[in-house]
Amino acid sequence: MLNRLQSLVDRYEELSAEMARPELTSDYERLQALAKERASLEELVSLYRRYRETEQGIAEARALLDEAHDPDMEALAREELDRLTQRQQSLDVDIRRALLPPDPRDDKSVIVEIRAGTGGDEAALFAADLFRMYTRYAETRGWQAEVMSHSESGMGGMKEIVFEVKGKGAYSRLKYESGVHRVQRVPLTEAQGRIHTSTATVAVLPEAEEVDVAINEEDLRIDIFHSSGHGGQNVQKVATAVRITHVPTGIVVVCQDERSQWKNRVRAMAVLRARLFDHEQQRQAAEVSETRRSQVGSGERAEKIRTYNFPQDRITDHRIGLTLHNLPGILSGDLDALIDAVSSSEQARLLEEQLV
Repeated sequence: MLNRLQSLVDRYEELSAEMARPELTSDYERLQALAKERASLEELVSLYRRYRETEQGIAEARALLDEAHDPDMEALAREELDRLTQRQQSLDVDIRRALLPPDPRDDKSVIVEIRAGTGGDEAALFAADLFRMYTRYAETRGWQAEVMSHSESGMGGMKEIVFEVKGKGAYSRLKYESGVHRVQRVPLTEAQGRIHTSTATVAVLPEAEEVDVAINEEDLRIDIFHSSGHGGQNVQKVATAVRITHVPTGIVVVCQDERSQWKNRVRAMAVLRARLFDHEQQRQAAEVSETRRSQVGSGERAEKIRTYNFPQDRITDHRIGLTLHNLPGILSGDLDALIDAVSSSEQARLLEEQLV
């Protein structure tokens, strides 16, 4: 590991020397590329230098301990040795974490699909709660959330809602949200005060560019129809809603929120690309290794990942056994504590695999 780090330090110094050349100031694109590469190495170089300094300090503390004849001096040397050894162990973990290969999809925007599961109207209300939670979280991160398609139920619930979250790093934070979310609470319509359990499923898909997914037009079946409002009534006289079926996979996408057929088609194609990209990623991962099923961020659609218990003001993430008691805050978009914990658990798992 240290040999690999030394080669990265050498490359960092090469880049610094290259950027200092006077003739490079006129080549803006080359300078930008070098600066970007050097910036990607800064954290590792800093960690490595601190590790080497700590290593040297440990050698000096050991030498001092060997030469010490005074009890007080020996105690000080031993205390310094213990402190530096702990620091070295901490730096070792930080370095291994920094060396973990990044997910190339982490910087992407995402398409989030929320669907009401078991529980009827209460499940639809919960789906609407999750939608508000994610849009408010997006606001705190400076991201833009935009509804692409939705289907309402009674009482302000959502049978299904598909929306895009635009912003750098959206996938890196939201990718752990895929799975089944369960709610336990007393519905407004429950006269006896009994607690009901309902579910909603969340799918987080990295946005796919056209270069990421090749779609053959001959594989698509496109239907145009009148968009419908609540209760199924037609709300427009002109047929603008679009249904696209990808015949080879059977994936169906419907978009009807826009008044323009063209806009609905563009949005439907964006959702289709994201679903096909996700479909291919999961297929490849399943072929490579079955260990994918153990990953925290595997996004298995049937995996129950979290329970929101209103009577006890409790939210539990079942993947890592974490329980928090700030349900109103979390549903208002305060998700960082949950996401950070799941992300850290996944990094720890990857580090453990690296050490085996």
